[in-house]
Amino acid sequence: MSMTPKRIVHLVDDEESIRKSAGFMLKTSGFAVQTYASGIAFLKAVKTAEPGCILLDVRMPGMDGLEVQEVLAERGVTMPVIVLTGHGDVGIAVRVMKAGAVDFLEKPFEKTALLASIGVAFSRLDKSDARSLREAEARVRVAVLTPREREVLIGLANGFPNKTIAYDLDISTRTVEVHRANLMTKLEVHSLSDALRIAFSAGLGDAPES
Repeated sequence: MSMTPKRIVHLVDDEESIRKSAGFMLKTSGFAVQTYASGIAFLKAVKTAEPGCILLDVRMPGMDGLEVQEVLAERGVTMPVIVLTGHGDVGIAVRVMKAGAVDFLEKPFEKTALLASIGVAFSRLDKSDARSLREAEARVRVAVLTPREREVLIGLANGFPNKTIAYDLDISTRTVEVHRANLMTKLEVHSLSDALRIAFSAGLGDAPES
């Protein structure tokens, strides 16, 4: 028997019948399910909620799914969201996808469609876990740089040659070279590409889309 912890699905829907039927469907498919009767209840709980996939109903009284999605984004909650829409809410579906939802499902949804979407959501969660780990590590490394070394790294991350960086910072090219050598040592890297990877992960410079 594998001891991997159960994947958690946060089910946010004001209809008790959906919470019961979808909850049952998910539990019998091996997921742990936490249900919330409103977006407001979920937002109160999300701070301490275990990371998982969010199944979010669009049409709820008090605060609809789109508003919940906005608040989650503002708070930096990166859990993948699958939105449940009523029949024919195409406009809403487009908006939730633009706002970063993994998928939307029209009610009543098929079990296979739901499980497929949840599979996609969890693979995205695994990727973002790995990425946020990289980002956290990169930020820790960059934090040891002096303000000037950091400025040089940002210049490099923006694709500027030493001469341009020297001009922008009003220092000599030789000084840029010294800072560059120092920051490479502090970041424990041997190549510029490795230094740039750390800079981009830490959010410095105009990072290319990953």
